[in-house]
Amino acid sequence: MNLILNYISWLFFVFLALCVGYLLFYAIMSKFYKNKKYSESKKIRKFAVLVPAYKEDQIILSTVKSLLTQDYPQDKYNIIVISDRMNEETDNKLKSLPIHLLIPHFEKSSKANSLIYAVENTKNENYDAYVILDADNTMIPNFLYDANNILDSGIKAIQACRMGKNIDTDIAILDNISEAINNGFFRSGHNAIGLSSSLAGSGMVFEANWFKKNVIYLHTVGEDKELEALLLKQFVHIEYIRDLCVFDEKTHKLNAINKQRRRWLAVQYGALRRSLPDFPKALLHGNIDYCDKIVQWMLPPRLIQLALVFGLTLIFTIIAITGDAEKGLSLWTMCIKWWVLSVMQVACMLIPIPKQLISRRLFLSIVYLPQLFFGTFINMFKLRSANKNFIHTEHGGKNPVEQ
Repeated sequence: MNLILNYISWLFFVFLALCVGYLLFYAIMSKFYKNKKYSESKKIRKFAVLVPAYKEDQIILSTVKSLLTQDYPQDKYNIIVISDRMNEETDNKLKSLPIHLLIPHFEKSSKANSLIYAVENTKNENYDAYVILDADNTMIPNFLYDANNILDSGIKAIQACRMGKNIDTDIAILDNISEAINNGFFRSGHNAIGLSSSLAGSGMVFEANWFKKNVIYLHTVGEDKELEALLLKQFVHIEYIRDLCVFDEKTHKLNAINKQRRRWLAVQYGALRRSLPDFPKALLHGNIDYCDKIVQWMLPPRLIQLALVFGLTLIFTIIAITGDAEKGLSLWTMCIKWWVLSVMQVACMLIPIPKQLISRRLFLSIVYLPQLFFGTFINMFKLRSANKNFIHTEHGGKNPVEQ
């Protein structure tokens, strides 16, 4: 029996140790990330700021008004709102603002369809770059000015740093911390060693010619993962800029965050299924960026991994405590490696969190983790249609349409 337990222990341990080791490596590397300084560009590029808005009546007006305050020449950027199934009242108010309003009639709504529609309906405009935002996003005032300088260095794809703008509930705090951890693992940590950042779905900037040629290939609700795959297959580096900030509304309800995670899980594993056959070819051609991305998509959800590491550590510790005295030493030896792995798991989750986000409120909000874990676990059995059907996350609380 002791031998069987040892085999089972090692089987789970090797798999989880690889997952924890991957994240811990990039968490540590994130501490070596340095903001690059870019020279002031002599060229003033023209930006198209695309804002897909699906039933976003409650927040879109305040978002647009905020975007119109950019510290950038007004004739060098256009706010393009793709109004998908919003109220006529909202559309009329948007028409009164100095923006481009597009009103498509999709049989099947998705962000990908909105982006394709926007590009197709602005062909006559000579844009130099596209900025992709969500309907709840706001940008720092000098966002376009800084993006213009960055693009001047030859970079074709930029991921801005997304930060929460409504850290007013325990769930929103956890959502914001999750974003910060992902920024460490998959953005600053990767850039620190010369690999591409992952995309976050919004706060993205693309060189216009590349984006117009490739946006037509988006066809799922995981458009950010599709864009990542397209960029990396073409050896286009994705630069993460920590000082280029976009603020987004964090989920403040438990059921909303569970819906959000369900969509993310479906998108991740859908991307893995499509990209896994490319792995041998990418490895053969030395495309380490794309190979790393495929490995990244193989990782289990962070909450599931966390629960497995801590749960198995507890189980094997109990077995060691209650085991026969003659076998006690070997049982304790077996569970020591689990304690070490638990410490590594805690370390990889704490290292990427900025000091300013660590507070008493954060530790109090941890009580919601078990509920989030069970929600994530249940979502793993509901992924069949989530990668094809658009799952909308509501923004703006219960506020009426802005007057």
